[in-house]
Amino acid sequence: MESAREALKRVFGYESFRAPQDQIIDALMTGRDCFVLMPTGAGKSICFQIPAIIRPGVAIVVSPLISLMKDQVDGLRQNGVEAACYNSSLTSQEARQVLSDLGSGKLKLLYVSPERLMMSEFQERLLTLDISFFAIDEAHCVSQWGHDFRPEYVQLGSLRSKFEGIPFIGLTATADKVTREDVLLRLKLKNPAIFVSGFDRPNIRYTVVEKSQPLSQLDAFVQARSGDSGIVYCLSRKRVDAITEYLQKKGISAAAYHAGYDATERSRVQEGFQKDEIQVVVATVAFGMGIDKPNVRYVVHYDLPKNMEGYYQETGRAGRDGLPSEALLLFGAGDIMSARRLIELGDNPTQKAVELKKLNAMVEYAEAQVCRRRVILSYFGEYRIGACDNCDICLEAPEEFDATDDVKLALMAVYELKQRFGMGYVVDILRGSKSARILDAYHDGLAAYGTGKHRPLDDWMSILRQLVQKGLLIQDAENYGILKLTPETRPILRDGVRVSLAVPRVKVQQEKPATKGKAKKGKKGKKEATYEDNSLFQKLRTLRRQIADREQVPAYIICGDETLRQLADKRPKNRTDLLKISGIGETKANKYGSELLAAIKDELG
Repeated sequence: MESAREALKRVFGYESFRAPQDQIIDALMTGRDCFVLMPTGAGKSICFQIPAIIRPGVAIVVSPLISLMKDQVDGLRQNGVEAACYNSSLTSQEARQVLSDLGSGKLKLLYVSPERLMMSEFQERLLTLDISFFAIDEAHCVSQWGHDFRPEYVQLGSLRSKFEGIPFIGLTATADKVTREDVLLRLKLKNPAIFVSGFDRPNIRYTVVEKSQPLSQLDAFVQARSGDSGIVYCLSRKRVDAITEYLQKKGISAAAYHAGYDATERSRVQEGFQKDEIQVVVATVAFGMGIDKPNVRYVVHYDLPKNMEGYYQETGRAGRDGLPSEALLLFGAGDIMSARRLIELGDNPTQKAVELKKLNAMVEYAEAQVCRRRVILSYFGEYRIGACDNCDICLEAPEEFDATDDVKLALMAVYELKQRFGMGYVVDILRGSKSARILDAYHDGLAAYGTGKHRPLDDWMSILRQLVQKGLLIQDAENYGILKLTPETRPILRDGVRVSLAVPRVKVQQEKPATKGKAKKGKKGKKEATYEDNSLFQKLRTLRRQIADREQVPAYIICGDETLRQLADKRPKNRTDLLKISGIGETKANKYGSELLAAIKDELG
């Protein structure tokens, strides 16, 4: 029997596994149940694809999205692996062909939707086959505590009684401790080998910026990354459409994606994005799960995500190829109240309590003045010592200023308003707004009225938000977000205690990241290679695009950017050299090797 490493090299063109891929494969090869928690882009798919290739029979892979199945099946076929998907997108003729290939033993992997898998007729068909194992991808969907609860997934545990002796492997990129335990219980995994990889994605730069004219902030960020693929997440369909229209008017190749569009339009947007024909997709969280596009260079959250699991998974869609990428969160006080109101609409008290706890953790991350990465990792039970040197806090420590005078003005405004109004109204009082609401209430006669004209609205919002963080004010979420004083204000107002606050972070990086577009010295002083002006790299990228169009697949399925970089660096002269390039297996060398070698030879003269 072929070894796992031999299959890895022959099929995918990689020399070695990343930890703990080899351990997971060994466990599954011995017939043991497994649970795998591994960050997006860390290579979860390899953990079940290699055993499926080596073990006799067909592996049944349960996947929640048609797009995920298509991406993985296209990639496997490009590497010479017999794979297919079985879902509602197939015509009756295509479905019959898949079932015929399945019955004949031709397939090594069959990707199937949970709805199709749970049909009794299909299960009866599977009982007649040699099944190597079941793989449950996006396994967090099984859990009622997961951030994307899928009722149909819960039924998957019933398969254990029908398919005795066949190993199961559950895989996910995001799950806290409670969710992990729920997945193990619901899938009925028997004495599973459990693998929880580190959550760190060191190539992603995390940045949180306070909202101040957020459309302009978003425009500046995207314009500075012209040509890069990115995703912008919003919480509502209405906002998705508005932002998409705004970006399009700014000359950006952007498209909208949410459940309000029909399947044809969603497929058009997804395919255009995968083929690099669309630069930016503006979407609700309905977009992205299972998307294998490795060259997404940034993810922007225009609104505060509801929980850390969702944020972590969504930001993980950037930089799946391991190259430098960015995660930007635009954060405003109003986001917190909007998210709380949505949660409060729920009927299940237990579920609401869990969701509120998760939202609070997300708010703590956004408001943190310590390393962002440390906050993320600690949420998932992983601890880091020291700075990460790749988040906004570590790269530029918050600048502080003596805010005592401004703090006194803010606290007095809250006091004079009898602790009955929210942040926006308090700021309007401080800045001397002449709104009808203020004038009708005669609040223009308060001593605090107009005392804060020296500061813009966004500065005051930041000050009030930081006072909440420091425990000097309470924001009553259950009572329209009104501000209330705490006992901690007394020393400031009466005893002259000084208060320092962080200078508001409202600027968005407009220039290209240091790792893009110009040489940068790494930790050891060695210059990293750059490819923006590398003519061979650009020629190979053009060739990749041509091959992808011919094969009718996204360019990254032909080969990733890292493979192109190695080709441009090492300049192979023959097939033997070509097979030494990471990502070039035997099938791809046979299919595209002559074209790649000819392009390199032509460039070198």
